[in-house]
Amino acid sequence: MVTRTIHIEIVTSLSTPDFIAGLKRFIARRRLPSDIYSDCGRNFIGAQKEISKLWKSDKFNSEVCNFLADKSISWHFNPPGTPHFGGIWEAGIKSVKHHLLRTLGTAVLTLEDMTTVTTQIEACLNSRPLTQLSSDPNDLAPLTPGHFLTGNALSALPEPDVTTEPMTHLSRWKLLQRAVQQFWKRSSFEYLSKLQQRPKWYSTRPNLQIGDLVVLKDERFPPMRWKLARIVEDHPGPDGLTRVYTIKTTDGTLKRSITKLCPLPIDSTY
Repeated sequence: MVTRTIHIEIVTSLSTPDFIAGLKRFIARRRLPSDIYSDCGRNFIGAQKEISKLWKSDKFNSEVCNFLADKSISWHFNPPGTPHFGGIWEAGIKSVKHHLLRTLGTAVLTLEDMTTVTTQIEACLNSRPLTQLSSDPNDLAPLTPGHFLTGNALSALPEPDVTTEPMTHLSRWKLLQRAVQQFWKRSSFEYLSKLQQRPKWYSTRPNLQIGDLVVLKDERFPPMRWKLARIVEDHPGPDGLTRVYTIKTTDGTLKRSITKLCPLPIDSTY
């Protein structure tokens, strides 16, 4: 809820047994959750009843029952017909489904292919920068949702860019990578655009300040690659507004327009 970390689990149907199987896979990899929030889907209601029945069963001895009672999950359901109550996680669902539908289209994938694509998409979404990792001004490493999952930044194997190659010339594996790369370009562009909302004519927004941490916008970056920079010099115009900055990156100092700089949501003034 706090880090907006996303976990994608593939199931073959919306039945209660398949959901319980997915929940078991989630617990095996992410540990036992203390609370689950969901809508009133029948598969969720059924899973909650089955788990509660299992915990109250006489098949377990008292020691196991006491342990499970201490570790039991609190299940919270939204009121019926109120999907907006789950806006905090529905936004993450939208981030996946909106771009996934446009990148995969009507393609038919096997369960293994779908799992491969969605796992890579999950890593792309969990690699987005949240804030600076430390208070050191020379440290340009971002804190990402992936840090809360693995303790370190997520990484990906290097792959050639196949988004411009004809689909008829690609193998099945490259078609999957094409879908992941297209998802990355769409989702990262949308995320950076939200960070960079500076509407013209409506109101005057404050200039970026020296020392601010920003994300450098570059359409050529491969999946899960975010380049952070720190502003070291501003170049104000005659009207007092600054549209060009000198920034410091891990590759040296660069001069970039404000259209290529996206401030992280660290300070509420942006």
